Amino acid sequence: MAYSAEKAAAFAYQGHAGSVNNKDEKQAIHQIEIDEWNHRSEVFKIMKQYNIPVSKFYEVRFYIIGKIISYSCYVIGWFMPFYFAGKLESGNVCEYFRMIHHFHEIRITEHDQVLYEMGIKEKEHEVYFLEKIKSSKLLPFFEKYFSWGLQKSDNDVNLSQKLPVEKGEEYCRK
Repeated sequence: MAYSAEKAAAFAYQGHAGSVNNKDEKQAIHQIEIDEWNHRSEVFKIMKQYNIPVSKFYEVRFYIIGKIISYSCYVIGWFMPFYFAGKLESGNVCEYFRMIHHFHEIRITEHDQVLYEMGIKEKEHEVYFLEKIKSSKLLPFFEKYFSWGLQKSDNDVNLSQKLPVEKGEEYCRK
């Protein structure tokens, strides 16, 4: 699922980048899109190594989701694309750390570095999007109803006090 979901995220960021006028924001969101394509590539390498097939169902499902989100960025205003991108990224952080947990259960550690880096990169994305909306008057309302914002996150990663890769499996245990 992570493989296909990265495609949806990349498509969503294409629309998001296209919908903003600020050149710096456009460039930053485009870089995040590139990061998502890179994550997809890394997940695919792991899948190939273990002969895990790509789900046609997830590929179609997330293609449609990504395209709908991409197009919606042009009509829903500036706040919601930033907010929901941050919320999505917040949840994605733990997807990579949970992969580490699952691999460790079967005593595989060779993917720790790449999975850790992808989890941290997702956290950086979350922080970027939160930074863009932190002073919006809409944030308290959205945080209350969607459980993400200045006071709430879907992960326990703190970029200012990052654990080393060797301890990365301590993240996202709740």
